[in-house]
Amino acid sequence: MIVHKKTLLSLVGLCFIAVVSVFAVQGKWRAATEKELAALLPARAPVEKEQIETEMRTASGFTDGKGKFFAAVVIITAGYAAEGKYSHFLTTQVPVKIGAMTLQPGEYVFGQKRVDANTIEVKFHEAASGKLLGSVNAQRGQAKGAIRSITIAPPKGNTGTIYLGRFAFQYTVSE
Repeated sequence: MIVHKKTLLSLVGLCFIAVVSVFAVQGKWRAATEKELAALLPARAPVEKEQIETEMRTASGFTDGKGKFFAAVVIITAGYAAEGKYSHFLTTQVPVKIGAMTLQPGEYVFGQKRVDANTIEVKFHEAASGKLLGSVNAQRGQAKGAIRSITIAPPKGNTGTIYLGRFAFQYTVSE
């Protein structure tokens, strides 16, 4: 009888751990699907006084699975006033810290400029006004394989990485 009580207590303990783990996993961020990104990101991004076409196949982002997203997409600026200034449209539904900046929920644009062989400067602006918010340096990585225009890796804990081609910088999600 004593052996059965110990076994029963062990099973109850394991079940408790399993239930807690399931709830913990549900609160984590995951990569957004193509369908979710297509529903979230505009076909034409509102950038200052223009509506600039997006390249939806480049879209990348993450979600909490409960309606909160952080995502970006390449914008096609050829022929627009934004040409050379911006390259990506970003939308966030959670506060995100990048470098010294905190992007509150809203829409932003950013562009990049090469500093040297191993660094690019990424400047962030409000999408509606074009107001400069700040910049961050992205460092060249050693990764091999396919290169994407932008990849936003879902955060582990609250910290993640944004890749622009072979260059990368960190972000932190504030919940």
